[in-house]
Parts: sequence; C-alpha cells; structure tokens
Amino acid sequence: MAKDKAASQVEVNVSDRFPLTIRRLGINGHGIGYFKHKVCFVPGALPGEVVVAEVTRVHPRFLEAKIHRIRRKSKYRVTPRDSYANVAGGFELENLAYPEQLKFKRQVVIDSLEKFQPYGYRNYEVRPTIAAPEQYHYRNKAQFPVRMVDGHVVAGLYKPNSHDIVDMQECAVQMPRTMKVVNTVVKLIEELQIPVYDEEHNSGIIKTVVVRESWTTGEIQLTLITNTPKLIHKHQLLDKIAEQLPEVVSVMQNVNPGDTPLVWGDQMIHLAGKEAINESLMGLDFKLSAQSFLQLNPEQTETLYEQAAEALELDKNDTLIDAYAGIGTIGLSLAPRVKEVRGMEVIPEAVADANANAKLNGITNAHYEVGKAEDVMPKWLAEGHQFDALVVDPPRMGLDEALIKQILKVKPRKFAYVSCGMASLARNLRRLTSVYHVDYIQPIDMMPQTARCEAVVKLSLRH
Repeated sequence: MAKDKAASQVEVNVSDRFPLTIRRLGINGHGIGYFKHKVCFVPGALPGEVVVAEVTRVHPRFLEAKIHRIRRKSKYRVTPRDSYANVAGGFELENLAYPEQLKFKRQVVIDSLEKFQPYGYRNYEVRPTIAAPEQYHYRNKAQFPVRMVDGHVVAGLYKPNSHDIVDMQECAVQMPRTMKVVNTVVKLIEELQIPVYDEEHNSGIIKTVVVRESWTTGEIQLTLITNTPKLIHKHQLLDKIAEQLPEVVSVMQNVNPGDTPLVWGDQMIHLAGKEAINESLMGLDFKLSAQSFLQLNPEQTETLYEQAAEALELDKNDTLIDAYAGIGTIGLSLAPRVKEVRGMEVIPEAVADANANAKLNGITNAHYEVGKAEDVMPKWLAEGHQFDALVVDPPRMGLDEALIKQILKVKPRKFAYVSCGMASLARNLRRLTSVYHVDYIQPIDMMPQTARCEAVVKLSLRH
C-alpha cells in the first residue's frame, strides 16, 4: 500500500526523460522498469538494458514511455526485419533473439500462475516452449484496416492505443503472397477511386482487407469488409483481380456497417470464384470459408494438435467432446483415435463447415451441433450420451463459468485444455483444480516475434 501511495505521488509529465533500468518483460512484451517506485512500460526495451525513457502517457499507477536512446544494450538484442517493429502492434519481440523469446513465453505461463495461484501451482511442470520451425513468413492471414493517409490508400496495422494506420507494404511474419495480394488490392482501390472508410464521418465503403492463404494448396481467399452492401466499380475491381492475381480463387464481401469495434458483420456476399478455399492439416482436408477460425501458423498447428492428442492419451473406446470446436480441426484430427467425437460451437457457419469437413474426409464418427458447450453437454447427457475425454480450445477470455461448472459436475477422466490466454488459463485452473490435477503445461510458440503464447495443459482427476 505504501508503494502504491508513493507511486501515485510521483510527479511526472509527458515528454519528461530519465534513465531507466529494465528489469523484465511484461505479459505484452514491453520492458518494465521502475521510476521512483512507479512502474514504467517501455515497448522495445529488453531486460538488463539501461535506456533513457521518454514519457508518452501518465497514469495514476504507472507510466508509458518510449526509448529516447539506449545507454546499455542487451546482448540478446537483434536487428528486427520490420522497420515498424516497435511502431505497430504484432512485432513486440522482433528485436529479441529467438531462444530468449521462447524463454519469455514460458515465463509468461509461470507469471500468470504466480498471479492467480491455482492449487499446487508451485509444483506444476511447465515445460520448455516448443519452438516454431519457421520464425518468419509463417502467418497465413492478413487482416488490415484500409484508410486514406496523405491522399493515398494504405493498409496496415494500428499504432498502439490509437487508430493511426501504419502503412505496411512488407511484413516479415506474413506469408509473402498474402502481402502481394494486399498491396495489389490497395493499388486497385486507389486506381478505381473506390471510397475507403472514414471513421470521423462514418462514410466511405472499404473498411478492411482480409487475405488468407492455404499452406498446402496455395489457394488465396480475399474478403473485402465494407461499410455498405454497395461496392462501386465492383466489376472493374473483380476483372483486375482476376487478371493480376490469378492465385486468388475466392473473393467475398462482408458487410459491417457503422462505427463498431467488431471487424466482421453479419452479411456475407459471394463476389467471385469459390466460396471457400482448401487447407490440409494432420492428413485431413478442410474447407475454409471467410469467417472460419484457423490458427495463423498452420505448420505449428499440427504440433499443437499432436500435443493435445498426447495429453489426452485417447483410445478406441473413448468418446471425445470437442468444445469451442470451430470448423472441427482438433476433433476431426483426433476422430480416427476414438469411438466417437461430439463437438459444439456457437457460430452456425462454423458448425456447418465442421460437419462438411467430416463428410469431406469420410469421417463417420464425428457430429457437431450449434450451441454453447454448457448448454449442449447436459442435453447430450440427458439423451444418454456418455463421454470419457474433453478437449477445450476457448477464446482468449477463457472458459465460461457455466461450462466450468458442467466440467466439475461431469468430471471427464481425460482432459486437455488448449489455451491462447495465459491469464485466463491460470484463473480457470483455480476452479478446475478443485477436481483436477495439473500433470504438466506445454507452451508452444505459434506466433514468433510476438508476445503471444499458446499452451496445452494435461489434466487428470485427482485421487
């Protein structure tokens, strides 16, 4: 309490500069130091460095700053490939040597456990992070807002805490052809004078360009997210895309009107080519529609799913529940190892894709339904279905409280928790460890050069 009070009384103004020793990295990959007991976050600063920090924002309990200059450099500092590595979000660790990135991601898991302290957390086996085979050019999807900047159409990512676009004509973590398509489409939008979205006046048409590339087939899907259903010069645009980008086999339009934090709207319009592209994972074929969720690093996704399978220790007599199933990628990849897979997902289109993907691969022991896991599970139990194994892959905010109650009630013997949010994972483990023992946590690096971490947790019933 005394430290908090001292920190709140520190007089600091924007643009003030002071020397700062960086003690560690925070969960978002920012360097952390202390100025007169007040926490200071400095993007791009690395542990052990001494920097001259320049204050950019002042908060009651902490400061945000940027590097004015580096007085003492970390031996693990490397030169990032992207010039905007510390300007736009999504490249937080690109200036940190890769082996140190892997150590950081394991530490994020440990720090989250320390914060939420689930039962027995000090004895958990947190394994070394599994490295990605490719640290660059792995990302299969680009989702860039489109705006006018200095009289030109640009696409890129936002600067932190702002809606200022960083024009990204190159991006070292993207699959190269996704950037080729983004850049070509941006030029065509400017050439054809198609109005792009103006946030201030809630006007214009094109808001966001989404490009996804199949790792195995090379097919590319382009989706234009628009403010209105009307897309002027549509036919000229489609003709030029067909002429200049033959690799684009699917063109879709998603309508998301108005000023909203949501990227996607409810209305989808098929503009040209196929409605879905094809991807292969774990020896299975998957159809990907525009809004289908798929991990951004397809090669490392296979590692993730194998780790989930290893944690589950499945056998031919098991019935597996695939919660937060998406298009069925995890459940279908595990279907040959079990008696039956039953999955659920709240997005109807994803469920349709999951059942279609089962049919596409000749899988007859998998069934997917629309609904929340906490609602569908008791319905299945009431219908007489029993299950032995559970795999969950929830969004970043973690498991719904109602689902946790269901899990603790039903107590499946085999349980693997796939998580992309370490804080929500640790928080959920506080509840789950009333019944389950954490056998181990396996971090996996799905997104090199970023602070994002993925983990597979093996849980078993406590005796």
